[in-house]
Amino acid sequence: MANETYDRYRAVVDAELRDAFDGRQGMLYDLLRYHLGWVDERGNPAETALTPLHHCGVLALAAADAVSGDYAPAVSAAAAVELAYNFVLVHNDVQAGRIDQSSERPSIWWVWGPSQAINAGDGLHALARAVLMRLSEAGTPAATVLTALRSLDQACLTLCEGQYMDLTYQDQLMVSEPDYLDMVGRKSGALVGCSAGLGALAVGGDDPTAEALRHWGEMLGTARQIWEDIDDLWGTGGDGFTPANVLNKKKSLPLIHALQNSATSAKRELGGIYMKRVLDPDDPPRIVAILDDAGSRQYAEDKAEQLLHEAGAVLATDDCQLQSPASLQWAAEWILGRSHS
Repeated sequence: MANETYDRYRAVVDAELRDAFDGRQGMLYDLLRYHLGWVDERGNPAETALTPLHHCGVLALAAADAVSGDYAPAVSAAAAVELAYNFVLVHNDVQAGRIDQSSERPSIWWVWGPSQAINAGDGLHALARAVLMRLSEAGTPAATVLTALRSLDQACLTLCEGQYMDLTYQDQLMVSEPDYLDMVGRKSGALVGCSAGLGALAVGGDDPTAEALRHWGEMLGTARQIWEDIDDLWGTGGDGFTPANVLNKKKSLPLIHALQNSATSAKRELGGIYMKRVLDPDDPPRIVAILDDAGSRQYAEDKAEQLLHEAGAVLATDDCQLQSPASLQWAAEWILGRSHS
């Protein structure tokens, strides 16, 4: 049943995205189609049948289902947040210098250069706003469409604030837990929360319900990022070697916990490692060993579970009017499961 729901969501969002690209010609749109998996580097049609659907699009439709039992009026909102999320992916690839956006093809910046990748990311953001305007074609009142646009713009701005904080913290040894959670709430929670809120607005949900779903989504996105941080550090083999591992010196909750709670000698060792301009191959597993001694993995897992519990409490308030809460439960389980795959 879960796969059927995802496949159904993916099909309608794919159709909406392709319709939004209809008539848009030129090299810029070839880059965007390439990123979405529709064409290869030469503009020839790719074998991919449907556009991959990420957690933002899933949440928008699941929220619409939960509020009204009908996700159809929210398809444009789901397509818009998917484009916004892809805009973030393209820019993140440039910032991190990643070659692969997936296991199958090089990122835009690797093929066409970082300048064109930034241009492509900006184009995806602009298209996200244009697609969100299509809500009016499904009968959404103009005032609600304006509210939706304001929500998307604010989410993207908040996300950029979080990205700025994240990059800044890479040059700092000591980052407090509140600062980390604030950064992750912006970087990884804002667009997720916006997605859930837009799904509610698109199907006529009242403002308190949309706000409750936005808050729920923010906490879900934050918890998801904590789980990803854990996965990136420990990896499938528990050795700290993953594609986004500690070599980039990004701050994570397990590391912050260890720096605050380890023995003085371990803190000094962690500090010495993180002061290096380039980490040695033996440094990541040593970092993981120190985190294990401090119980930092369990602490981070407990914090993620706490956030999920608090998110569930938001949905249980009288302000949140839901016809089918099971849709949100399925979406949350799917999203968190994907983050561990």
